[in-house]
Amino acid sequence: MKIIIAGGGKVGSVLCAELATEDNDIIIIEKNEMRLEQLINKVDVSGIVGNGASIDIQKEAGVENSHIFIAVTPQDEVNIMACILAQKLGAKYTIARVRNPEYSKHFDSFRESLGVSLMINPEMESARSIAKIIKFPDILSIQSFAKDQVELIELEVQKDSPLANMSLNDFRTRYGEILVCTIRRKGETIIPSGQNTIRIGDHIYVLGSKTTIRKFYKKTSRKTKDVQSVLIIGGGRLTYYLLDVLKDYHMAIKVIEQHREIAEDLSASYPNVEIILGDGTDQDILIQEGIENYNAFVSLTGVDEENIIASLYALQQSVDKVVTKVNREILLGIFDSLGMESVITPKRVIANSILRFVRSLGNPSISDVEALYRLANNEAEAIQFKVKNGSKAVGIPLEKLATRDNLLVAYIIRNRKLIIPTGKDSIQPSDQVIIITKDKYFDDIDDILR
Repeated sequence: MKIIIAGGGKVGSVLCAELATEDNDIIIIEKNEMRLEQLINKVDVSGIVGNGASIDIQKEAGVENSHIFIAVTPQDEVNIMACILAQKLGAKYTIARVRNPEYSKHFDSFRESLGVSLMINPEMESARSIAKIIKFPDILSIQSFAKDQVELIELEVQKDSPLANMSLNDFRTRYGEILVCTIRRKGETIIPSGQNTIRIGDHIYVLGSKTTIRKFYKKTSRKTKDVQSVLIIGGGRLTYYLLDVLKDYHMAIKVIEQHREIAEDLSASYPNVEIILGDGTDQDILIQEGIENYNAFVSLTGVDEENIIASLYALQQSVDKVVTKVNREILLGIFDSLGMESVITPKRVIANSILRFVRSLGNPSISDVEALYRLANNEAEAIQFKVKNGSKAVGIPLEKLATRDNLLVAYIIRNRKLIIPTGKDSIQPSDQVIIITKDKYFDDIDDILR
């Protein structure tokens, strides 16, 4: 596919790295010549210096012959205008990053009237993820499949956990219709079998129906008390969206923001939230505002290092749930050694959404990609396919299906029935199938075959 990306910043660079495969021809449009040169040297893409919303630049890039045009510049208006222009020139699909809350309220009408195929708000999606994991203090991350019927949760196995040193065969016997589908252990990612054993310190990814996952959480969690209070530092867009979600959770919420204008806007928008004017990364202020009395702490400033330091301090104060926003993925490698918990990376959220859309166009005659999430420090993927008649994987018992290594057919949803498959089960047309794999770039169900 020919894919044109307008904007070579954090999101644009991630997309270039993820989409630059032998099957894709990537052209990046970026105003900053130095940034563009760095991207071209780092990833196998070509580039044009210029404004992605310029008709001359789009024509030079060959937008009229492109399959997908993606606009991820810092300006919402530029992204929207660039997509409208690209659609008029002939791009088959257009994707725009739109972050302004005023625009986000009208995504559906924008898509219909302007012809933009997909509009994505990374802060809004990140806020929804944070709200989910705040509800369950022991869960590090949570993803949903099949219209929220199935959940995939990440847990860290502690010394006092009933899961410690348990074989996966015993796990299935004790906890029923749920599945440990990935283990992250000391930097290694494992797609396990029944012979594997859960060890202390493992990060395990557990898949099951929403009901069974909630029952499993109650049985194994050390922190069974509901989160009733949240302290947030930083009052940017992500905080705005998070407050919008948390307002229905009946929690006591406090936000510390150091810029008066932002603090006043938040106070006016959310009168039931306590807004404090101050520097939330200052430990004296955190002590003054009673950090030790809160069940959850969320650091959402614009500086990664400040978020990390503030979160470490919250952990020292024995706050039950700590969530940290980090923009630079290069910093994620230090989190395990520091004992950090849940980490949100907005650019990864938007990249996953765009990757899911792009993969869904790969081979629609065989299957559709309906969901895609990266697991275990981006070393594994969970993909939900909707299977069609043309698939070679249909009708063969899984024990006889020649699948790739490091791959698990984890879940089948058939006529609303949720199935953890055995070797005797087979994939059928119209099934929704969840695959866990260490390979990347699968865009149809037949990619699982050896």
